[in-house]
Amino acid sequence: MSNKTYELKAEARAQVGKGSARELRRNGFIPAVIYGDKQDPISIVLSRNEVTKKIHAGGFLTTLATIEVDGKKHSVLPKDFQLDPVRDFLMHVDFLRVSKDTQVTVEVPVHFENEEKSPGIKRGGVLNIVRHTVECHCPANAIPDAITVDLTGLEIGDGIHISHVKLPDGVHPTITDRDFTIATVAAPAGLKSEDNAAGDADDADEDASEE
Repeated sequence: MSNKTYELKAEARAQVGKGSARELRRNGFIPAVIYGDKQDPISIVLSRNEVTKKIHAGGFLTTLATIEVDGKKHSVLPKDFQLDPVRDFLMHVDFLRVSKDTQVTVEVPVHFENEEKSPGIKRGGVLNIVRHTVECHCPANAIPDAITVDLTGLEIGDGIHISHVKLPDGVHPTITDRDFTIATVAAPAGLKSEDNAAGDADDADEDASEE
């Protein structure tokens, strides 16, 4: 679990509507909302530059933040953000208000280690990543930085399923009806071609013997 967090200062947003939002964006700000935890939602105004930096730093949707609004601090988790489809700048952010008992659903990135200890990869096998993230249900204050997959001992043709991964306490994948694949060690293209050629040769020999 990550201990990193950050703080943002915001102002309550008195006016809502498209016209007000456009004016905010022209002046370097963005509209946002804080909701959840059985409290009324709060419309706020944030610095677009500050929030954009946090997004580009990575882990934005899995890192808790504290937003101070008119002197009151709110513990939140970013749940969604919208980008302008043409110019790609930040338009709006949704923040979920969290407490120590809040459970959240997040996409946790998958990291792979010990590629050099995989005999299959050493022989030229290719790590075929099926899932770069895994959707998990976990406490808001215990979101893992990443799910780590150990590739030690894997041969060509081996697969890594979610059952092979040790998840932190309280963290559970949202997919529970199957042991889904995270990655496989695939044969390199050259080896596949050789195998296909060998198979074709065997077929030809069988055809000749039948004649």
